[in-house]
Amino acid sequence: MAGVDLIHLLPDSVANQIAAGEVIQRPASVVKELVENSVDAGATIIQVRLTDAGRTNIQVIDNGQGMSDTDARMSFERHATSKITNPDDLFALHTFGFRGEALASIAAVAQVELRTRRAEDELGTVIHIAGSRIESQEVEMCPVGTNFQVKNLFFNVPARRKFLKSNQTELNNVMAELERVALVHPEIAFMLYHNEVELLNVPQATMRQRIQHLFGKKLGQELLSVEVDTTLVKVEGCVGVPESARKKGAHCFFFVNGRYMRHPYFHKAVMEAYAHLIPSGEQVPYFLYFTVEPSRIDVNIHPTKTEIKFEDEQAIWQILMASVREVLGRSNMAPSIDFDVADCPDIPVASMGSMPLPPKPTVDGSYNPFKQQETPTYQRPSFNWEELYRGVEGSAVGREIRFEDTTPMDDLLWGEMPICKESSVEEKEEDVLLAPAPQEKNTDYYQFKGRYIVTSMKSGLMMVDQHRAHVRVLYQRYLTQLSEHHSASQGLLFPEMLTLPMKHAVMMEGLLDDFASLGFDISNMGGGSFAIQGVPVGIEGLDPAALVEHILVDAIEKGDVLKEEIHRTMALTMARSAAIVVGQVLTVGEMSKLIDELFACEMPTYTPDGKKVFVIVDEDEILKWFK
Repeated sequence: MAGVDLIHLLPDSVANQIAAGEVIQRPASVVKELVENSVDAGATIIQVRLTDAGRTNIQVIDNGQGMSDTDARMSFERHATSKITNPDDLFALHTFGFRGEALASIAAVAQVELRTRRAEDELGTVIHIAGSRIESQEVEMCPVGTNFQVKNLFFNVPARRKFLKSNQTELNNVMAELERVALVHPEIAFMLYHNEVELLNVPQATMRQRIQHLFGKKLGQELLSVEVDTTLVKVEGCVGVPESARKKGAHCFFFVNGRYMRHPYFHKAVMEAYAHLIPSGEQVPYFLYFTVEPSRIDVNIHPTKTEIKFEDEQAIWQILMASVREVLGRSNMAPSIDFDVADCPDIPVASMGSMPLPPKPTVDGSYNPFKQQETPTYQRPSFNWEELYRGVEGSAVGREIRFEDTTPMDDLLWGEMPICKESSVEEKEEDVLLAPAPQEKNTDYYQFKGRYIVTSMKSGLMMVDQHRAHVRVLYQRYLTQLSEHHSASQGLLFPEMLTLPMKHAVMMEGLLDDFASLGFDISNMGGGSFAIQGVPVGIEGLDPAALVEHILVDAIEKGDVLKEEIHRTMALTMARSAAIVVGQVLTVGEMSKLIDELFACEMPTYTPDGKKVFVIVDEDEILKWFK
């Protein structure tokens, strides 16, 4: 191989496919790039149309400024962009895209059709591209703006297409990307259609109205406004009241200079402001918008541009936490003493200027404490008792009861009542036991600290966590109901309404049959609203709407997994919610029943999430304690 050069330039088609591996990962990536281009083009109305969650077709239509025929052709070249012209522009970015890789990457792994026209042009341009190869470019009449149509995504990369998730999961990812852009641009109207069905239609609005359009009016009513302006950063937006906290499914969004970002460090600052106001492990929703000098941040550290470096990160952390705390304090969100006035007497308040009169004592002048009082006499009325037993056969009249003299005196004092024998003049052979009512049989189950069930065994003592044991039992029961598709349900007197964000509503529609298997009777009312008309038997005291949403969020977090895995997630969430709580007092019968049901399970030792249910202390270990 001496004298042969080994290094060569890759063809553009190969280079574009490599770039697509980072930029275009799924249909949601295509929607994100195209919608962001529409925003940068000054569009006020953006439509997204999907077929098969984007596998077959993705179409993004806007009324932006459009492109000339030359720009339309150049837009598909790698590193071709209108956003920056020199290196200094990287430190003063005010647009979404700037790399010039998105359209080239999309065209490398799909069949693309572009229609575009500027307002000053009479005719527009139509371009067809497949696998980075331009098939045609023609002049055609079309409306002002841009219409991108991406067909058969990853048609030439079958391995990438095979690893796409289910349509439901891919659709959820698309809606999540669209939500992020819609939240930061409330002045733009967005519409989403899937298989010709409208899923989202949000008009132009204010920031708070946009939040309500996307996530419901209930969330909008639980938000507090945040606004602080400093030399380093300007923070605007909303944070939730402490009552809106939840363990999962909280809507948490950060934006900087109109761009969505993930920032765990700033998230910790917000949660720190709620210290001692919300339970540990829960989160509150927030929608916070940062405005900083573009030269003090770096967005060019990842192709997706969701990770951003801040030059003044620690100072902004302090400003963010202090501003949220100020809002909570100004809104009187700190806990206060709230006296229970239910069923209390109404105490009148004295009016100003009036003096209350002192009470006037009264004296009985005829009362003489030394006067002898006559003691009333009581005579017991006579009663003919024989009349009660007249006509009754085998009456005990005339019988005498005598103690057998076989019981020692100590036993009479400290033991059980003696055996008594009744006899009559004719000396009957009937014996009667005069003793207290039979006591409940003693068992070996005891409750410790309202949390553990303690019982003796041949090898020692066993301690059972009652909550975990009940979770194990209920999990097995709900999993069986899901597999057999039947469960007892009880109707609600008044249906509970549940309003979900659109991406959650899409997932909910696919899980209605599974909820029915658990015992829920849920009807789809349209527009993201669901009516809960029946609930499983045995979950009295739980909020049906909150429980359904909790199960749904857990199922969504699992992503695109096997149906059996989703069933396990639903069963575990349901079991955790319905299980007996720590501190609940149990009777001996309830403890015995719980232990019996626990050891009837397939795996009684651990909960479904791997936590130990019971421990056994050997008798030898107990004996060591007393040596």
